[in-house]
Amino acid sequence: MITSTIENLPKATAQITITIIWEEVKESYQKIFNRVVNDSEIAGFRKGKAPKKLIEDKIDKTKIYEEVVKEIIPNAYGKAVQEQKIRPVSSPKIEVIKAKENENWVIKATVALKPTVKLKNYKEKIKELKQSKTKIWTPGSDPKKEEEKKPTVDEIVRVLLAEAEVELSEILVTDEANRLLTGLIDQTQKLGMTVEQYLLAKGKTTEQLRAEYALQASNNLKIEFIINEIAETEKITVTQEDLDKLISKAEKPEERENLKKESYYLAHLIRQQKTFDFLNSL
Repeated sequence: MITSTIENLPKATAQITITIIWEEVKESYQKIFNRVVNDSEIAGFRKGKAPKKLIEDKIDKTKIYEEVVKEIIPNAYGKAVQEQKIRPVSSPKIEVIKAKENENWVIKATVALKPTVKLKNYKEKIKELKQSKTKIWTPGSDPKKEEEKKPTVDEIVRVLLAEAEVELSEILVTDEANRLLTGLIDQTQKLGMTVEQYLLAKGKTTEQLRAEYALQASNNLKIEFIINEIAETEKITVTQEDLDKLISKAEKPEERENLKKESYYLAHLIRQQKTFDFLNSL
């Protein structure tokens, strides 16, 4: 049995305090201990047949409790999320507050929640962008060449980022920045360089690089939530027909099968494209 309380922190972040009763911890410990007993080999006894007391005197309890933590905390966290009726958008940052024998365990899980998105006057701003891209016809010019020039995706993204408000959890920004940095490390290694050599070549410090990646991470996340909010507000959906049409473009049967397995991700991409098409139609 677990009990939980929740505290809403600034920037779409929540902290859940979870209490796990000792009886549940003990039950998990006993189950793992029995598994160790069955796998143990001690001289003079057949595998799994040595007295429990003998094994208990020889094993490291700390290692058993490490396995208990791996088993019990994810389950407790999952139950607490259901109990609090929240929908985290990040993996939890777990902190063990108390974990003593014969006492209830207490842990804290800090998670990012879906941020509130204020779209504000984004439609007007997109229309203004489109008007700025339209050429004015002048006498003597070819009317066929005076077609309206649509804004690029990058231009639309800049307008949305400037107009809409999204308060992101630092957890999300940090996780995304770390993902970007990991990608950079992989790239530099493939080029036979270290990150330090890359920074030297670019004339940047580690602090500058982290700041740039934090900003990029923040913008990446903001535009993701903004586009999703627009799609939900405008009821932009993806049908099975949309998916089938995209999958059918793959030439090889194995490619089509692989795409079918990625239907959820494909639907996400199609919805994004439909949303950008909507923005271009304003």
